Amino acid sequence: MNAARQSAVTAAAFIAGLLFFPVFGTAALLPRLGVPLALALAAAILGTRYLPSWRTLLTVLAGLVGVVQTSLGFGPPTGGTLRDLWAGATDSWRLVLQSTWPARPEPELVLFVPLLVVAATALGVELAQRSPLLALVPSFLVAVLAQCYVPTPPWPAAVAALLYAATAGVLLAAGAGLSHGAPAGSLYAAAPVTLALVATVLSGLVPAAPARYGFHGSPAPVTFARVTSPLDELAYRLAHPATEAFRVRNAAAVDRWPLVVFDAFDGIAWTSTDRYRRMGTDLPAGDAVEVRVRSRSAEIETTPAAGPWLPSQTWPARVRGVDPLVEERHGTLLLGEVGGARYTLTWWQPDVDADALGGAAVDPLAPGGTGGVGPVPPGIAELAAQAVGGLRPSLRSALALERFLRENYRVVTGANLPTGHGWPQLREFLLSSKRGTSEQFATAYVVLARILGIPARLAVGFRTPSARDPDGGYTVRNADALAWPEVAVRGVGWVPMEPGGAQVAGATLPTGGLAAATDRARTQLPAPEELSDPPAPPAAEQSTPDGAPDGRPSSPWAGVPVLLLVGLALGVPVATGVRAGVRRRRPGIRAVVGAVEEARDRLRAHGVPVSVGMTPRDLAEVAPGPPGVAEGLRRLGRVVDRSLWSGALVDDGAPEAWAAVREVRRGLARRGWRSRLRAAFRY
Repeated sequence: MNAARQSAVTAAAFIAGLLFFPVFGTAALLPRLGVPLALALAAAILGTRYLPSWRTLLTVLAGLVGVVQTSLGFGPPTGGTLRDLWAGATDSWRLVLQSTWPARPEPELVLFVPLLVVAATALGVELAQRSPLLALVPSFLVAVLAQCYVPTPPWPAAVAALLYAATAGVLLAAGAGLSHGAPAGSLYAAAPVTLALVATVLSGLVPAAPARYGFHGSPAPVTFARVTSPLDELAYRLAHPATEAFRVRNAAAVDRWPLVVFDAFDGIAWTSTDRYRRMGTDLPAGDAVEVRVRSRSAEIETTPAAGPWLPSQTWPARVRGVDPLVEERHGTLLLGEVGGARYTLTWWQPDVDADALGGAAVDPLAPGGTGGVGPVPPGIAELAAQAVGGLRPSLRSALALERFLRENYRVVTGANLPTGHGWPQLREFLLSSKRGTSEQFATAYVVLARILGIPARLAVGFRTPSARDPDGGYTVRNADALAWPEVAVRGVGWVPMEPGGAQVAGATLPTGGLAAATDRARTQLPAPEELSDPPAPPAAEQSTPDGAPDGRPSSPWAGVPVLLLVGLALGVPVATGVRAGVRRRRPGIRAVVGAVEEARDRLRAHGVPVSVGMTPRDLAEVAPGPPGVAEGLRRLGRVVDRSLWSGALVDDGAPEAWAAVREVRRGLARRGWRSRLRAAFRY
């Protein structure tokens, strides 16, 4: 039976380790947990048979051999193996918290999980010699740690609980079988399995809710030296247009390549509220995207002179070839070092109809879209209102603002380009010179949009050039550097705008994606004198920020307050009945004492002033008027005198005592419905 118990302990540790599957993915965990635990189990069984004194050491060493072979690479251990194992035990758990999930199954991240399960197995095997239940504690602690990283969804959690209960049943059955035989072992095994089956069924009846806890979300430290902001070097790039920035191959329907997104402005400088994390294996499209998305990819090669930011897209899905940090809200990729890089970028491209986009509402809850603009100079707010003609915030008013800048301001090229993006430069651009580069157009658009209540942010990057290379790809140069605003549209995400229009040097018509849909919506925009707000959606389809129709909560827990009220209403009568049943089933004379307690509590519920020291005869003196109450209490007093104080052997008086209590209750029931209702809710 020792082998059975050791196998059950190992299986419990394996199940607990698999609960990290939302962090690394099941395929990455199976070999990294299965091989070390198989070796550890074999060592435990052989050690128990031949070298019991060395069993723990053999189990740990065998498990570590499996960890080294599956997580650090096949082959004999080297001088760095111990160093890698130590780093995995001390650092990998922290690095995982700084990564997007599923995390890359690299040794520096995943190593702490197999080390944990090997330790839980070795410790559990030793504890199994003393207590079966105690042997499950190490694996249970691993499961708890996994839940602290990320709570397991309901159905996978139910399946894991069922499997874990089965291993507990095997462990209990093995222990009980050694002491009491096979039938007793089967009985011990049935209890946890039955409990787990009930929990599995109940998990399907309880609606799932978003996790309210977890360790996930720690930012990764950014260690590279400070470099010039892409926004600050925009004028320099435009002044040196021939310098190569990067090359792109196998890309289609890409209008632009953002580098950095700025969402904070204090009136002087634009900054980014970035929280970078390590890029995992895959990223989904953002929660703001509710339309269908398409997967697109491209091969990119940056020059050695490029900065630490990599050309990206708004919703990156995965990166192969480099291991960058990612800002999930912005799509920004940060390599952490200056130099050339070759990588394959895959991203999500929202697929939206131009007609639906033209009348779409903006998303005021988009993070970073409604930040401050600093102290607004005189005349700017009036200019913003003039630009949209009083339209409420929507994509239509955002396009109207774009058209206002296109028609009344001019993009300049060549030498002596204007620079700056603070309020002094923007005031000069908007109210006086009315000429600037994409830097002034984009920053002016964002501040005007925010003044109007349109959520907007600033992006800096490159436009796709119109001329392709002989191999079908294209080379992006400094001449293609660009700043542009983005507007948050409900259900679609961030939509790029073109306040500078086709006057921008190197501008080309959009070739696909959101830019193409926006261009079609732009051409459908009515003339200024015919411009009006898009029709509001029907009242039944309007939704709150929570996504609930007509302002009603959409949470599956919306009925919980009603259920609580019903539970409170029924809880006191039910508890009172349960208390009476417990008292009535007491053995011997204690049931008679319980009858006295029940009578006293029933009188107290009806507002009769009573105390603990009052006898049934005392209670009869203060009993209320309906007939039967006092008589029942006197009858109860006679039973108490005969059963407790006579000193003679008497028959069990419990049945008669509780008959007297029923007589008291029938008398109290004649007091009227108001008194009965109040008493029903007094415990």
